[in-house]
Amino acid sequence: MRFVGMLLLPVLAFSSLSAHAGEQDVKRLGELLGQSNTITARFSQLTLDGSGTQLQETAGEMSVKRPGLFYWHTDAPQEQTMISDGQKVTLWDPDLEQATIKKLDQRLTQTPALLLSGDVSKISESFDISSDQAGDVMNFTLKPKTKDTLFDSLRLSFRGGKINDMQLIDSVGQRTNILFNGVKVNEPIPATKFKFDIPKGADVIQE
Repeated sequence: MRFVGMLLLPVLAFSSLSAHAGEQDVKRLGELLGQSNTITARFSQLTLDGSGTQLQETAGEMSVKRPGLFYWHTDAPQEQTMISDGQKVTLWDPDLEQATIKKLDQRLTQTPALLLSGDVSKISESFDISSDQAGDVMNFTLKPKTKDTLFDSLRLSFRGGKINDMQLIDSVGQRTNILFNGVKVNEPIPATKFKFDIPKGADVIQE
């Protein structure tokens, strides 16, 4: 499954200098996520199976804006674009000339992209959260409280207060690692970024 699919459907070892748990972790993560109303970045993504064998490597660009807006474009040769307007998500595959439209699932455990663009005020209701810090890198590990999710563990890492990387591990041990580069926060993003005009003649699947 391509990573954009994982972002839609539901995304290591560090030498820890300190460890924290409980309400302090929840508060700090909420602050770090909430201080960015918009984020733009390039990303590189690597997917490994449970044995560590590389399954896929891609790159692209992303933009997110609260509440619930996101744009995620994967470069060719595995080009795909996923766009949320806050109500529905459109997944565009130019190779297939096919657009798949789904209602946006507001649950953070089902749509990890909303951690960067959605309402995270009640994040502790969905996840058990722990953290560790190494230098200026702050890592948060999120484990879903319910089994109705497509990943078993999610890690968010921040460097200098900005999102740096993200990792998702599913039930069979497959790991998806995303490294963000050139991160810019709280800069204006045009509303058109989160709208997608389906090309004439394309196949459209409503789910």
